[in-house]
Amino acid sequence: MRPTTRAMTLDDIEDVMAIERVSFPVPWSEGQFRDELRRQGEGRRWMVAEKDGVLVGFGGVAIFGDEAHVMDLAVLPAHRGRGIGRDLLLTLMRQAVAGGATRLTLEVRPANSAARALYASVGFVEAGLRPGYYSDTGEDALILWTPELDASALDAVAAADAAQDLVLAIETSCDESAAAVMRGGTELLSSVVASQVDFHARFGGVVPEIASRKHTEAIVAVVDEALVEAGIGLGDLTSLAVTHGPGLIGALVVGVAYAKGLALATGLPLVGVNHLEGHIFANKLADPGLEPPLIALVVSGGHTALVHVPEWGVYHTLGQTLDDAAGEAFDKVAKLLGLGYPGGPAISRLALEGDPAAIAFPRAMMRSGNYDFSLSGLKTAVITYVEAEKRAGREISNPDLAASFQAAVIDVQVAKAVRAAEEHGVKAFCLAGGVAANAALREGLRDAMSERGIRFSVPGFDLCTDNAAMIAAAAHFRLRRGSFLGLDAEAVAGLRL
Repeated sequence: MRPTTRAMTLDDIEDVMAIERVSFPVPWSEGQFRDELRRQGEGRRWMVAEKDGVLVGFGGVAIFGDEAHVMDLAVLPAHRGRGIGRDLLLTLMRQAVAGGATRLTLEVRPANSAARALYASVGFVEAGLRPGYYSDTGEDALILWTPELDASALDAVAAADAAQDLVLAIETSCDESAAAVMRGGTELLSSVVASQVDFHARFGGVVPEIASRKHTEAIVAVVDEALVEAGIGLGDLTSLAVTHGPGLIGALVVGVAYAKGLALATGLPLVGVNHLEGHIFANKLADPGLEPPLIALVVSGGHTALVHVPEWGVYHTLGQTLDDAAGEAFDKVAKLLGLGYPGGPAISRLALEGDPAAIAFPRAMMRSGNYDFSLSGLKTAVITYVEAEKRAGREISNPDLAASFQAAVIDVQVAKAVRAAEEHGVKAFCLAGGVAANAALREGLRDAMSERGIRFSVPGFDLCTDNAAMIAAAAHFRLRRGSFLGLDAEAVAGLRL
């Protein structure tokens, strides 16, 4: 989470002094800070930024009528480059404006290019020099001030910040190596996916060891191509993002390790994204007007879950598969019928030629009273049917079998999705994950939600399967909240949403 900002107290002085000493050649004394805090509310505003119980930054402003002066601003070295100083500065500016100030001033060393860039980005301009201001070197201070300020001007700065975030995202949770560059959470500048499907097809499913090796071979080229396609270099980015779970652990490790290496080399902050959250945010890319509260059905090769999203970043899993995921079940039935891998598209195409009512396959857990799913029994029913027909010497209609199997899967998912939407009173529903590309499932849910006046969203086919664009979209949201991964972070195969 992004650090919380609050008023500084006397109890914070020891931590503030620690930051002050590592930030400035001539630090303020403890007595100076105590004197300032005694004047809190009387023309002084001192704020601290706190993350996980640790004070990571502070700043202060003095208000003199319609003018205010930024007196001090510092962030712990390990937390710099993550927008904390900028947030503190904007908070101080808002405090000054609320106190009646319409202009702010400050001094900065001319050689401190990073600080000058920060101040310029929020509207400070050069106003002159203060000769011999810095006692340690005798160096002149550069005086900066703002044009006339008000609350709406600061709101515009904050909005512009969000619009200019430039994120490089990496996705390696299963068998696609992907990278994407996105600006402002919505403007997709590039999206590159290197599929491994040909390497796994001969085995009828993903082989984890092969997936990991192919990610290692592809990751550098995929990231480079995404940067070239976006027309930028690493130095243009504001942050990095990576899927750190859930997924195949070996595959995840490749992406996480590479992203951590980039973060270490560039000093850019690293945002960790849950793969399932990425799939949900693919809907936000496809339908910018989509907003919580909503219900999401996430269906893929490894996941089948109904999720209540009361607000972005808050996810309540209502139910999930107790055994096979939907995509996994499609793959297994396709393999049984000799349709190859991946099975979902093959089953979907074949089902168009068949009768979904031809075979009465079970609708598992349709009336269970909860939101969980089970597909292993349906898979067994398909196998039993095929074996019985072969023993009886009857010819099996693969189109009818595919259509009937698909209908049994979809009927349960649509019924539970509708019930979840109605019971939680939402007006929006989204479908996410690789199986969201299934035309029959899309249409079944679209019709059911439309009948009930519920907004239905589903990504384009290119955003259904694993990609890094969806990871970049989710990362933008997490970046604005200050949710970062440390360089000691690990991939988590079973990461919960």
